[in-house]
Amino acid sequence: MTRFAVLLGALLLLSFLGSLFFFRLDLTEDKRYTMSEATKELLEKLPQPVAVTVYLDGDFPPGFRRLQQGVRETLTEMRVYGGTNLHFVFIDPSAAATEQARNEFYQTLFKKGLTPTNLGANDNGQRTEKIIFPWAVVSAGGKEEKVLLLRGNQAESPEVRLNQSIEGLEYELASAIRRLSPGQRQRIGVVEGHGELTNIEAGDLIGSLSRDYDVFRVSLDKSRPKDLASLSALIVAKPAQAYTEPEKFKLDQFITHGGNALFFVDAMRVNLDSASRGGMLAFPLSLNLDDMMFKYGLRINPDLLLDLNSGVIPLVTGMNGDKPKVEPMPWQFYPLINQFSAHPITRNLDAVYTKFVSSIDTVKAVGIRKTPLLSTSRYTRVLPSPVPVNLNDARMPPDPKLYTARNKPVGYLLEGQFRSLFANRAAPGTNRFQPATSPENRPAKVLVISDGDFVRNDIDPKTGRPMRLGFDRLAPTEFANRELVLNAVDYMLDQSGLIAVRGKQITLRPLDKLRVVAERSRWQLLNLAAPLVLLGLFGALRAWRRKRRYARF
Repeated sequence: MTRFAVLLGALLLLSFLGSLFFFRLDLTEDKRYTMSEATKELLEKLPQPVAVTVYLDGDFPPGFRRLQQGVRETLTEMRVYGGTNLHFVFIDPSAAATEQARNEFYQTLFKKGLTPTNLGANDNGQRTEKIIFPWAVVSAGGKEEKVLLLRGNQAESPEVRLNQSIEGLEYELASAIRRLSPGQRQRIGVVEGHGELTNIEAGDLIGSLSRDYDVFRVSLDKSRPKDLASLSALIVAKPAQAYTEPEKFKLDQFITHGGNALFFVDAMRVNLDSASRGGMLAFPLSLNLDDMMFKYGLRINPDLLLDLNSGVIPLVTGMNGDKPKVEPMPWQFYPLINQFSAHPITRNLDAVYTKFVSSIDTVKAVGIRKTPLLSTSRYTRVLPSPVPVNLNDARMPPDPKLYTARNKPVGYLLEGQFRSLFANRAAPGTNRFQPATSPENRPAKVLVISDGDFVRNDIDPKTGRPMRLGFDRLAPTEFANRELVLNAVDYMLDQSGLIAVRGKQITLRPLDKLRVVAERSRWQLLNLAAPLVLLGLFGALRAWRRKRRYARF
């Protein structure tokens, strides 16, 4: 009786201490159940109730069930910190009583923009496929945000892609919650005045950024330095004309004083109309930004990269009656980039689409960290200026022996405190001497991608409206150009550090599939027989001990 009382008192004491001190232990090696501090802070300070509806319920093969369980575990962990302000529910879109009701529910999801996915997986050595809706809808304050749960690189196997999707669950869900939370919006300027992309040519990017930021057109010629100081970032999207020295000075001062910048610029001038009429020579495009880039630690080379892993262009290959027959043909001047660094901006990113891209080299810049974000494949060819460009070359198969260059970087992220190009010089058009260092200098981030078309969306010929950035009508495939730019902007402007969650890594430990098939029966028999044998031995031992104990009396 005394022992029972002591045990009961200990349990009550532990329960009381547990109510006073909150802690959770994650004993997994890769800390897959541990929320980041940024996510915890976001959830603990939710200003309003948040509801998450997940359309990923039902009977799935093991691979899909792993994604489903990952979503449930992530939301369960989030609810620990969100408390009563966070609710979630799982719905099976195919669970309707009749086929008509199921189709009507499908149509409702289609209207919301939730498209189904037919993804395959291997179940016990057999190929299985299932149509699923890998989406969640986050609602708060009368607004909704769609969250695509199935992401990752499509070039990977289904198992790896599912694992990449699980790694990104916390970031995708937390980002949607953050977008619905009221707060002060930062300002982004899109530079104009030098032949940059128009509002409709960059319409999808501007519209996507406008969900989280206030986006403005900015003229460097007319803007005053204090006007630029109110911006958190500047975007330079495919300029075609050179910047003047005063305009470059404003850009330089904006960056060295802590402003972030994204440059999507061409190194070579290419005219496709001329290329389709017998060919042309591509020469360097002078934007008067080379010396500033060099000062910051980069040099965009005057060349064009060809890649055997490439996109397509439409070419007339014959006649179909009295009409020309147009077919998409591989075009090595349009590299598909699928080589990324493990940086949060590009981790688990799908392939991106480039056109007439150039190689980038780094040069010494004190205090600047340079991260190569994206590179061409191992089958790359470098053509220095001047480069002959002729669309008829797409009709001929490429010679693999010429594609010997490997993994040429075409995009860099620069981070640090940049030194001004105009240090120890007078500001252009004035007598104001610029000091070597200014007390207003602040650390900044600069993204440089040597392709102006990287952020250019196609235009729907029927409606005249911009199509989704990265969508290729000829493939038809949607590449991850928009996702990369949005990740980059979030990385530059996210003061909470939530973007770092994209670096979360969950190690995939696959079983030996051949050995599983060969030894399946033996292990099944062991799992069935071993517990019964152990139970029988325990019962026999217990009966023997009882018989021996009571035989003494």
